[in-house]
Amino acid sequence: MVSYLLARARAPTGPLLVLAAAVLWGTTGTAQGLAPAGAQPEAVGAARLAVGGLGLLALAGAQGVRLPDARWPWRATALAAASMAAYQLCFFSAVARAGVAIGTAVAIGSAPILAGALGWLARGERPGRRWLVATLLAIGGGSLLVAATRGVDAKVDGFGLALAVGAGAAYATYTVASKRLLENTPPDLAMAAVFCLAALLLLPLLLRADLTWLAQPRGMAVALHLGLVATTAAYALFARGLALLPVATAVTLSLAEPLTAATLGIVVLGERLTPPAALGAALVLCGLAILSTAGDARPREERW
Repeated sequence: MVSYLLARARAPTGPLLVLAAAVLWGTTGTAQGLAPAGAQPEAVGAARLAVGGLGLLALAGAQGVRLPDARWPWRATALAAASMAAYQLCFFSAVARAGVAIGTAVAIGSAPILAGALGWLARGERPGRRWLVATLLAIGGGSLLVAATRGVDAKVDGFGLALAVGAGAAYATYTVASKRLLENTPPDLAMAAVFCLAALLLLPLLLRADLTWLAQPRGMAVALHLGLVATTAAYALFARGLALLPVATAVTLSLAEPLTAATLGIVVLGERLTPPAALGAALVLCGLAILSTAGDARPREERW
């Protein structure tokens, strides 16, 4: 199905592709909330990478993707895979120490700023004023949305906050490395290599974890959804959008994820929409609208 949809897409714009990916990422919180008791967040994240990597590999094979003639960019692949694995560890640890609301807000708030800085330093992509305004709106709205829907934790853990910033830095680094990788590599094959390698890096964690929850039908359904929908389909879309957009723009558009998560929390999990959450959603929508109507401006490319 994913292969068919991607093949049928004639000329979708970069912002729409990234927004579609962010919507799929936004389902992860609801899916994890439906996981059986005993499913450790770290094990769920590792299982997601394993299933998603295999799904991306199958997607590349189904489309007859061949290895590129040019030499494979192993440095960018290794950096992207290590960054994705680090993101999983930092984010889940940050949430455990600093709380869901603060950990998530700091992670999603730091990623666009760090992506803008890395894109500028590594690729010469200088973000404009439109990006700055949209990013500030989206960060403020996303943080308000997360805090309002998940509740602000009473205590602040300094190391937990550092881990959250580390998660944002890891995601920004993954995006910059993936941008480099996509210059000479088919999107599905590039993402398959990154996620399979990231899954191998987290394999020891997965082998040590209690995986009995996977034997339950609901647990298997959650793992398949996270792997095939929120990873395989989402990152196949994201890779195509990233190839058309500056790094900073792509990461800011990814802030549609908390908006989707909040919407699903209200519709599926019965959470209440508070006035602060409604304001946060409006700010995120304004920021995304500003970037989505900017067109697919292609930045000046510089190899790094």
